[in-house]
Amino acid sequence: MPVYNDTFPLVFTVKGRCRVCYTCIRECPVKAIKIINGQAEIITERCIACGNCVRVCSQEAKAFAKSIDRVWHLLESDEKTAAVIAPAFPAEFDELPDYRNLVGALRSLGFDYVIETAFGADIVGREYSRLLKKNTEGTVISSDCPAIVNYITYYHPELSEKLAPIDSPIMAAVKVVKKKYGDNVKIVFIGPCIAKKLELEDPNEVLTFSELREMFDMQKIDISQSEISEFDEPFAGNGAVFPISRGLLRNLRKPEHITESDVIVTHGHVNFRDAVDEFREGDVDCKYMELLCCNGCIMGPGMTKKGQRFKKRTLITNYVREKLKKLDKPTWRKEMTQYEDIDFSRTFDGYKHQTKLQLKKEEIQEVLLKMGKTKPEDHLNCGACGYATCLLHAEAIVEGLAETEMCLPYTIEKLHETVEKMDLTNKKLSSARQALKQSEKLAGMGQLSAGIAHELNNPLGVITMYSNLLLEEANPDSQMYADLKLIAEQACRCKNIVGGLLNFARKNQVKTTECNFTEFVKSSISSILKPDNISVLFDSKLTNPKVNIDIEQMMQVLTNLEKNAVEAMSDGGELMIRISEEGNSVILEVEDTGTGISKENMDKIFTPFFTTKEFGKGTGLGLPLIYGIIKMHMGKISVESNDKPENGPTGTKFIIRLPRNFQFNT
Repeated sequence: MPVYNDTFPLVFTVKGRCRVCYTCIRECPVKAIKIINGQAEIITERCIACGNCVRVCSQEAKAFAKSIDRVWHLLESDEKTAAVIAPAFPAEFDELPDYRNLVGALRSLGFDYVIETAFGADIVGREYSRLLKKNTEGTVISSDCPAIVNYITYYHPELSEKLAPIDSPIMAAVKVVKKKYGDNVKIVFIGPCIAKKLELEDPNEVLTFSELREMFDMQKIDISQSEISEFDEPFAGNGAVFPISRGLLRNLRKPEHITESDVIVTHGHVNFRDAVDEFREGDVDCKYMELLCCNGCIMGPGMTKKGQRFKKRTLITNYVREKLKKLDKPTWRKEMTQYEDIDFSRTFDGYKHQTKLQLKKEEIQEVLLKMGKTKPEDHLNCGACGYATCLLHAEAIVEGLAETEMCLPYTIEKLHETVEKMDLTNKKLSSARQALKQSEKLAGMGQLSAGIAHELNNPLGVITMYSNLLLEEANPDSQMYADLKLIAEQACRCKNIVGGLLNFARKNQVKTTECNFTEFVKSSISSILKPDNISVLFDSKLTNPKVNIDIEQMMQVLTNLEKNAVEAMSDGGELMIRISEEGNSVILEVEDTGTGISKENMDKIFTPFFTTKEFGKGTGLGLPLIYGIIKMHMGKISVESNDKPENGPTGTKFIIRLPRNFQFNT
């Protein structure tokens, strides 16, 4: 048998297969797993070799060292080799019509002897009966499960003296086989347990049932068609029930002073730890504790067929029932007596111990705070991280075994924060793209507008001048006078449009002056015409009203926004103007309770010549002009609007953000 260590571990992680689902951590009774570079790695010095991680990993990322090559080497040697098979075999090879097919298949592999470990279980049951009869005080903990022995000696060495100083069934079987067939016989134990690979010493080898099936496949042996052959002596008795829960208890004779209430029998990686912890704390008082790390050996990690515990239990029970019917009991008793002179005792002095680190409460609390566990109700203890409680997870983080990201609620919260940040970034990016697109569009429109305005200005001037001259000569009561007046008015309107185009084209001309922004905004309000059914609310929260702006252009911005707001409230309402500050920026809000802007028009409002007003009441240049002026002030303008009453109060709000100390560089 090899020596398993960090260099050559018994249980290990297959690189690249681990998907970090934390199932192995959750199932590991001693948390001998550490997340390293996105992989759940086994910590060999902490591992008790129970194999739970191997059993539960759906990705087959957890594996154990195989002994197949070394067993082939034994079978090819000149030495006699015995296969000692665990009593769980009926639950593994349930496809066989007759258990003797398996014996024949093992002989086909090259084994000279095939013997049941169950005879060793018979011996162990007898030794336990004697021990419990002598031990009238104190507690005996079963030592037949190597994972349990590892757990107690590694993590609770103070309880080692409570372990039954008796060989396990395979250890007893090895001693019997060597006495019967000679000390030179090589023994290969075959069973469902990985931890047995740590229990037996060289030159013995251990195969799991899964490894045995691989060997059959290598040799193309169809076990169901193998020649029937019987086990070699010694034949087992009731020890064949050993692999099921309470199997050892059913195989021993309880002394009269031990009642059912004096016995604790439990199995499974959670239950056995609870039993040990409660015993250590003095919460339970018993004479005998029968503990199994798995849910019976029939559920061991070396089985190829997972689940169906009760079916497997039934298979074992049926096999034992038929076996006992055929058992030659006088011969069996003679065999049991024949090995009375063998010493089946053992000690636990040579086992390693784990020293628990003394963790600082401050460090644990710091980790909990980092994961958002600030009060008791934040400790969800959901187990998603693989640890039973948030406190245990925090302790593992302090020990360097776990990471904060393993906490699912914490990770989801961080994910939500990241998504929100990304969403905000995307919105800013989208806004920047829209602004760039709008700027490019306005630049092109500005050049076009300038050219058109210059071309139209001269003929418009001529039309305006001659229409006014003719008006002076015409009879005010004549139709001619009315027609000329209409021509003059429309020519004047065209001139205003052309003026707007020129202003739009000359947006790069900004002359900044320091002003009292509060008084400036107030003056704009006084210049607007509004009906009596519209009220104006003004609120300024500026602590420093001094702002650098182009007063003429910004007045154009304010009066346009205020005029649009008033026109949007034909049935009355409120015009709200607010000023605030944030850092080195001044924020101006102009809000109305009018009809609002439809969603389909929101992307068009800054497009030149686009208007929703009726013909003759709007040129579609007001908002584009405002947009250009704000951008030339290195500011930002945004719009919020609702035109659907079912979604809440209707209205529109323009939000302008301006730098306080803006200086225009020509």
